[in-house]
Amino acid sequence: MASGKSSVFRDVDDSARSLARSLLSAARHGALGTLCADGTAPMVTRIAIGTDPAGVPVTLVSELSMHTENLRVQPGCSLLVGEPGPRGDVLTHPRLTLQCQAEITDKARAKPLYLTQHPKAALYFDFSDFLMVRLNVQHALLNGGFGKAYRLVPSDLDLP
Repeated sequence: MASGKSSVFRDVDDSARSLARSLLSAARHGALGTLCADGTAPMVTRIAIGTDPAGVPVTLVSELSMHTENLRVQPGCSLLVGEPGPRGDVLTHPRLTLQCQAEITDKARAKPLYLTQHPKAALYFDFSDFLMVRLNVQHALLNGGFGKAYRLVPSDLDLP
């Protein structure tokens, strides 16, 4: 770093990769951050998360929602997964932030796997205003708890 400060990030090791992969594979919901289409501010909302056959996160979104409009204008977004446990300080629990590019994908092809992951979505999956969005991971930040920060790339998560 030009400022002479040492990096707060640790070297990525197998333990960090394993933790990040488990956080992503266990996630069935997360916080999606988008940039507001009107340019006013960022927006965060809770979404359901599934995966496509390659393990890439996907979500079913309504065209009526603000985050869908935001993604159409600016597909760059972030996704936070990892829930705090029942005890202890919330900041000591691991979480993973994915920096992604959103891409509308084939809803019909995604349907069987997504409904296996989210059976209750069968109630609205075929509504005409719902779209399947693939969240193509560009970078990831793993916070494994205090003092355990890592910068990851898609291959660390076994993603294309």
